[in-house]
Amino acid sequence: MTMRRITLFVMSTVAALVLLFSYRTSTGATLPGTETAAAAPGVVPDVTMTPAASPGTSSKTRQVRATTVNGTVAQTRWGPVQVQVTIVDKKITDIRALQHPTGNSRDERINADALPQLRQQVLEAQSTRIDGVSGATVTSGGYRRSLQAALDAAHFG
Repeated sequence: MTMRRITLFVMSTVAALVLLFSYRTSTGATLPGTETAAAAPGVVPDVTMTPAASPGTSSKTRQVRATTVNGTVAQTRWGPVQVQVTIVDKKITDIRALQHPTGNSRDERINADALPQLRQQVLEAQSTRIDGVSGATVTSGGYRRSLQAALDAAHFG
């Protein structure tokens, strides 16, 4: 009878260990609503040329090339953040968020307020030296990291 109990105990322990080690945790998984595909980091091919007046002459125009660059995806606590920056004549002329945390309605509200402020701060500072947005600290940090990667890829600054 004792041998039967020992065998039952060992088999139960092995079964419990197998179940324990085969359990998939959520570590490393994406949050619901953040499954958007990332744009490839680096310079975006752009053949569009923008005419600009040459200094001193109004009849001749020179071609100014706009460089558009995607930053890397910054994985934050609340989800991925990725920006795309457009540079014309060594000036940041546009920046937009390609990805931002969208896991729940709170994320949506925070980012609806924070992303336009972050954009304005970057356009004014012309760099990653921005204040960020109170209440959106995690998104602000991811925004800065992705922006810095984009500026580095564009050899800006």
